[in-house]
Amino acid sequence: MILTVALYVLAAIFVLDALRMRARVGKLPVLAQTDDAPTHDVISAPGVTVADTTRRAASAYMRAHQLDVLDLIPRDLDAVGAMSLAQLLDPEKYRDDRLATGRTAGHAVVVTPDVAQRAHITPPTDDLAFTRLAVRLKHFGAGDLAIAPDERAHRIAISARFAQLRAMLGPMTSIALAGLPIVLALLALGIVARPVPGIVAAAAWQAQPLVALAGTRLGTLDVIPATLFRAPLELLLLARTLLFRASDDTATRAAEYDRAIAGGLDRFHEPRRETCPLCDSRELVVHLQNRDLLQHKPGTFTLERCTACGHVFQNPRLSLAGLDFYYKDFYDGLGEAGMEFVFGFGAEPYLNRARMVANRSAPKRWLDVGCGHGHFCVAARKELPDTTFDGLDLSESIDEAKRRGWVDTGYRGLFPELAPELAGRYDAVSMSHYLEHTLDPRAELAAAHTALAPRGALLIEVPDPEFWLGRWLGRYWLPWFQPQHLNLLSVANLERLLRERGFDPVEWHRGKAHQRVDFFFATYLLLDRIAPSPRLPWRRRGALASGWRVLVWTAGTPLLLASTFFDNAIGPLLSKARVSNTYRVLAVKSDAST
Repeated sequence: MILTVALYVLAAIFVLDALRMRARVGKLPVLAQTDDAPTHDVISAPGVTVADTTRRAASAYMRAHQLDVLDLIPRDLDAVGAMSLAQLLDPEKYRDDRLATGRTAGHAVVVTPDVAQRAHITPPTDDLAFTRLAVRLKHFGAGDLAIAPDERAHRIAISARFAQLRAMLGPMTSIALAGLPIVLALLALGIVARPVPGIVAAAAWQAQPLVALAGTRLGTLDVIPATLFRAPLELLLLARTLLFRASDDTATRAAEYDRAIAGGLDRFHEPRRETCPLCDSRELVVHLQNRDLLQHKPGTFTLERCTACGHVFQNPRLSLAGLDFYYKDFYDGLGEAGMEFVFGFGAEPYLNRARMVANRSAPKRWLDVGCGHGHFCVAARKELPDTTFDGLDLSESIDEAKRRGWVDTGYRGLFPELAPELAGRYDAVSMSHYLEHTLDPRAELAAAHTALAPRGALLIEVPDPEFWLGRWLGRYWLPWFQPQHLNLLSVANLERLLRERGFDPVEWHRGKAHQRVDFFFATYLLLDRIAPSPRLPWRRRGALASGWRVLVWTAGTPLLLASTFFDNAIGPLLSKARVSNTYRVLAVKSDAST
């Protein structure tokens, strides 16, 4: 009985999903012909020549809707490509969401001359380069997608398909690819165990291309064969996607990493210290030992805890060479697409931080330290449109943030070193998930004190090492985050440091700052440890490893869905609790120190 009901529910889900895709396709704008001269730059995939009528129509549409970036969808886009795009794209929300990951049909993109100049665009040499460029350009201004009736789709190289998905889905790519085997396995089980509801569910899945695309604005030519032969066609596409990926520059990067670790890993750590960096106590115990569960780079890392003050810190700590080695290809390079996906997942956490400051006063100038690509700054502008947002970071990401227009001014370097030239300039300074990465939190707080004007506000958000799930989940609790997190400050310890450095804490958010990700990421880290990517330059494996990864992630996807459900189920309770996985504090530069 339960299986019968589940199969009918699954059939209903397939029908509703097809109708959702159809509705989204119906909301896609269609370019209208015009005689107006084109005034925008067109970047096309290799082998694509965009018609002059399309150029004129695209320019007119962009001028009318004040767009900076427009991705062109050829009218005869194939069924799988059209359905994938409809799954990922909500046309009503996409244009106004500056944080959203870029979407592309892989054909051509039209941009304003200003965007072309700021983005330093060079013509893409293959489909892979075009995909990455098109996704990146979404963050350079108001973007949209539109159907171009005069364009005919070109066949995208199969070697670029995995990278195209990776650019748009980030770390969710493996989960998305595991969806097809899971669905087919469920349908096969249903047909064998409960033939009638099983066949109904299979028919609903089979008919999705027809329901979603037939008679829509897209003139997809292969709707009928894609419907009749869906299972074998999509299985073949999945196999080719996994087997024939572009080689990119893995070999070159592998040689770089081989040279980096040729002399051993000792140089990546400082000597172990015998005392607590906060209170100088010698009463230290091992809190946790872990490996790099996110990048799988070599090494073992130890978090120690001071039994006198409770401070948790990495010991021995990474050296400057270690920081370079373990940060490389995480926020940029190979890891940039994944981080863009994570940081662009939603604006609400950024807005909550901005509101915590705005509820007291509206700052004229705000400095975000550890700014990255500037996601917080661009999101917070909606809450504080009259505020100037500047950013500071050590990596090249701050230069990209400036090119995007997400920060007004970008500073590149170490905050304690740059602080004297910023003295008294800012009404607000924020450090969100930054302080735990730093070598010396005291120096960072002193730098904030220097940069702030009298009575200026300092906003800090960090993981809470006192959260009970951190102990329960152990090495799979994401905020331990080795080897990047060097200092994990409790509320009591951070309050003490703030007061030492001339700040008065005025508001704390504990449960309010909770992020509903604990069980999802614990499951994700476990699966990724069992079956990591075989294509990492510092961890290269053969074809069997690729097959093993597909098998593990296919089997593990239901666990990820269950963990997401559980995170959201207990989220409201934790949001009202005194202790959660994250906390925020708003502190004000004290009168005595001005």
